[in-house]
Amino acid sequence: MAEVTQAKSAPDGEPPDGQEPPLRRVLGPKLLLFFIIGDILGAGVYALTGKVAGEVGGALWLPFLIAFVVAALTACSYVELVGKYPRAAGAALYANKAFGIPFLTFIVAFAVMASGITSASTSARAFGGDYLSEFVSLPVVLVAVLFLIVLALVNFRGVSESVKANVVLTIVELTGLLVIIGIGVYAVLAGDGEPSRLTEIERSDGVVFALLGGASLAFFALVGFEDSVNMAEEVREPPRAFPRALLGGLAITGTIYILVALTSSLLVDPKTLEESTGPLLEVVKAGDVDFPPKLFALIALFALTNTALINMLMASRLVYGMSREGIVPGIFGRVHAGRRTPWIAIIFTTVLGFALVATSRVEDLGDTTSLLLLCVFAVVNVAVLVLRREPVEHEHFRVPTAVPVLGAITCVILASPFTGREGSVYLTAGVLMAVGVVLWFVNRAVVGKPDEIDAERRGAGSSL
Repeated sequence: MAEVTQAKSAPDGEPPDGQEPPLRRVLGPKLLLFFIIGDILGAGVYALTGKVAGEVGGALWLPFLIAFVVAALTACSYVELVGKYPRAAGAALYANKAFGIPFLTFIVAFAVMASGITSASTSARAFGGDYLSEFVSLPVVLVAVLFLIVLALVNFRGVSESVKANVVLTIVELTGLLVIIGIGVYAVLAGDGEPSRLTEIERSDGVVFALLGGASLAFFALVGFEDSVNMAEEVREPPRAFPRALLGGLAITGTIYILVALTSSLLVDPKTLEESTGPLLEVVKAGDVDFPPKLFALIALFALTNTALINMLMASRLVYGMSREGIVPGIFGRVHAGRRTPWIAIIFTTVLGFALVATSRVEDLGDTTSLLLLCVFAVVNVAVLVLRREPVEHEHFRVPTAVPVLGAITCVILASPFTGREGSVYLTAGVLMAVGVVLWFVNRAVVGKPDEIDAERRGAGSSL
């Protein structure tokens, strides 16, 4: 089991005299838990449940369970690192402290940024599908592009408006999932549905490949927990608050997802789920409960909007942060004089989103998000092991060595071609990372070699 360890050097995260004061620590354990739940809940289960069913068949809850286990292993690594280094910047900070290679740090940061854009693009494509069709039928790509434009305008208006919208939308999307679970409970009590489907695995290349393929896609629904470590400087006593909040939030959302998957398989056959871009709407229609499909479709649209909004907000700020660090061209650091928002970074991330929604299917975009983050998580799990050589003075959460080892191995497996992931997904991820590499070398050609990122010197003020 996890243990608390005593370290040897000064607590990390407190800036020396003469530097900017730290952020105000206003988040307690309960608010942090709510933030984490809201960050994980979102488009994945609303948009991709049917695609997971297409990978595995009726036992679609199993991929969600496997994805939950993989996510939990990596979450434990994040908990140890955020307790040890309670700063913003997350995976990029941990990679930099562990390996000290500026280019690797940049690649990790850019992969996280790209995953935000692919996640938002997944929501944008899903927004224009069956959920919206309950009200009006429009071309999916047109809707997705307009959707991203609206998100960009909200993002441009300011972070305050974006965060306020997130709180409301989180409550709405949680309500929708509880409705699905309620329908499932009623079906069980009434003896409805097909329980035999819950153990059916239908894939020609075998059970193992079916589960791996389904889990790699289901993993998309469980990402988001890693964003919470960027709030470390605004959490009271992060070494104590994060273990329960992060692992508890992941356990709550994982349980909700598995119950939703069980209900979906119980009431709707896998083929119908697979063919729908609004799979949970099919569950509402199949359930013997008088819940208006249009109301649920509206809830789902809110959920998709919430996921996309937060991810585009994160992506644009990461591009802005990398520009301020001098590792991508300075133009991306431009701030609008009136709105005080990074308008060039917002335009850049939105244009990438346009290209993605115009060229990729919703399941491929979700799978690309999973692929990018699985690679990042593998680095984070290895970083835990490397950084064991650098103890700190304050107490912090420590996991058994086997946890990050298993976390790294499982992330690599789910990122590998053994999952049956289509080549187009690797191509999309490769193109996105190539854009980052080009920006890196263009910046070096224009302004010369960037300064190495020194977390000790820059302290909490560094975005990486």
